[in-house]
Amino acid sequence: MRRIDPRALIRKSPIPVLVLLALALATITVVSPAPRSGKERDDVASTAIPPARKHLVPARTTTGEPPAGPGDKVALRQLIIATTPDDFALPGWKAVLDRIGTPYDVLFARTEPVRASRFVRPDGVGRYNAILLTDNALLTREGGEYRSALDDSEWRELWHYERAFGVRQVALNTAPGTAPEDYCLRSRAEGEVRADPVPVALTGAGAGVFDYLKPAARLPLTHSYLYRTRLAPDCAAQPILTHERDVLGVLSTAPDGRERVALTFVPGADQPSADLLGFGLLRWATRGIFLGERRHWLNVDVDDWFNATLRRHPDGTTGMFRLSGPDAAAADRQQTELRGRHPMAGDFTLNLPYNGSGLDPRAPARCDEAATPDPLTSYSRCLIDRFRWINHTLTHPQLNFTSYEENRAEIAANLSAAASIGLPVPPAVLKTPEYSGLGVYHPVPNALGDPTDHGLTGSNRNLLRAAADLGVKYLHGNMSFASHRPGCFNCGIHHPAQPDVLVVPDWPTSIAFEATTPDEQTALYNAAYGRDGTAKDHGDHDLAYPEIVDSEAEVALGHLISGSAYAHTLHQGNLHEYAPGRSLTFDWLEALLTKYDALFQTPLKNPDWSTLTEYVRARTEHFTELARESDAVWNRRTNAVTYTPATDGTVFLTGLVTQTATEEDQQGPDQAEVYGTDAVSQLGLHHGETVTVTARPRR
Repeated sequence: MRRIDPRALIRKSPIPVLVLLALALATITVVSPAPRSGKERDDVASTAIPPARKHLVPARTTTGEPPAGPGDKVALRQLIIATTPDDFALPGWKAVLDRIGTPYDVLFARTEPVRASRFVRPDGVGRYNAILLTDNALLTREGGEYRSALDDSEWRELWHYERAFGVRQVALNTAPGTAPEDYCLRSRAEGEVRADPVPVALTGAGAGVFDYLKPAARLPLTHSYLYRTRLAPDCAAQPILTHERDVLGVLSTAPDGRERVALTFVPGADQPSADLLGFGLLRWATRGIFLGERRHWLNVDVDDWFNATLRRHPDGTTGMFRLSGPDAAAADRQQTELRGRHPMAGDFTLNLPYNGSGLDPRAPARCDEAATPDPLTSYSRCLIDRFRWINHTLTHPQLNFTSYEENRAEIAANLSAAASIGLPVPPAVLKTPEYSGLGVYHPVPNALGDPTDHGLTGSNRNLLRAAADLGVKYLHGNMSFASHRPGCFNCGIHHPAQPDVLVVPDWPTSIAFEATTPDEQTALYNAAYGRDGTAKDHGDHDLAYPEIVDSEAEVALGHLISGSAYAHTLHQGNLHEYAPGRSLTFDWLEALLTKYDALFQTPLKNPDWSTLTEYVRARTEHFTELARESDAVWNRRTNAVTYTPATDGTVFLTGLVTQTATEEDQQGPDQAEVYGTDAVSQLGLHHGETVTVTARPRR
């Protein structure tokens, strides 16, 4: 994982500390920007704020426990069957389910017996809604020979459960043949797939299973073992994945009526194939009804707006750089054009963590450099509703050892500075300079070497108290630092020293904060990662600028396709318009979205930071609830899903019936969204109060 270089040199604020304290203690008033007219609107299209719309909610019911017959009820829990804890396909399944946030158990077939009690609860409810095999035969090696970890009676027990409860099965690493059952696959060739990808195509049936992917997409399969197969003649199976004439995945019905999917390879936990295919496999297996959710997100922070930061030229000389007013207008145009070229990112909007000591409240709100003491402030006011604004402290100081008074002044005075020109800023969100104050710092103050991660317990308690006292609920963290990485996917961390503050991490990028042009980025990147760089990412050669952009876009694409909601961080110099319509930020975004568009037909979510942090809080509560192992139960005769929570909080479910919120619903905690072809619901929970909702299963 690449770490963002936190050593930006920031212009000193001309505002003395006494003035900071006065600003911090002053009443913070948000000033609405005046309507723009005439010259102020020349470079900006009008922006209408749409009227508030009633949102969707899951359809709850107040009826009692619905009746059910034998085999009707199953818990919304999945079962992975692996051979041993070292099964090489196990990490792939676990990564898929952990990212979605769905509960599961793992059965190790070599040491755990397969009995009816493992599948059916004493009350007659099936324990699992999907059976996920790491290998179609669950082969283990004993005495130089391969044999199944399940004997014939255990296979029959498993198949009896699948048949009696209508539970679907997915098998990875399916070798051609007829044992222990026939998937209609016959061998053509086999072998290892290394770094050079095998492009996997969707058939018509595959496009139905993986309908969030573009039907013409080519999915890269790397670092796996691949059986290249043909379908047996006169055998009823539908290919879903192919490579040229080879069949790599099938959908079939067993002679006893059980429904199965089999892949002839293993999607690795760290490979794109797991994220590209895993969600569709689980969704098919569960008929689209499961705890958890998966959506795709793109948020980008461009730090240090209004400030001046270090610029390093290709020859090694340095200077200071600050965006101009026309640079801001260019960023707005590039953002608009990006949306037009990439409809999947049609509402994309940059987040701008700003440092208010650099703005000038005397600057008029117009997109014009004439007759203004500070063009960047004027353009920012003119473009105020084009971007989203985040508190990044007034003067960008290191906050590792600052006093309560200094921290309070930096946070509050920055809000006051924003209010003086009408910037709308969420007071609950704070991004500290270089993520300082959160336990990661160099032992020697002001040293430029890599910082040490002292853990969140090494945070500046004065910062935490000041932030909480000013209403901050969310602090940005950095995924580069182990102590900032949550223990669950898309979660936050309740700060151990200030539990009412949630740390929400960002993704770093290797677009250098000192770079404003391609030549500067190329020199800085290769100094770190090229032939002579210490990181050794690219071995014995340097990369040209297009290769660097492609490499960085590929890293970010991995975050997008995994479903990560965290923002990516760049810096103000990266928005400099180095050529007409071009900047480092939008070069990277263009490459990233081009890659995404080639694979997906589901949109990228781009919520504002307040909405994003509330989602992260809800995901954190979701995993807290899952840890209590209270299963939701689906009655497939009536499609009622009942759940009795063990905590107060939130849980996500996919596949419920939704409805437009009533006036009463509008005030409640429930939310729902149709994302692609999936209904994603968020239920508010109260300990011990049973919730009943309605499932809408997929075919």
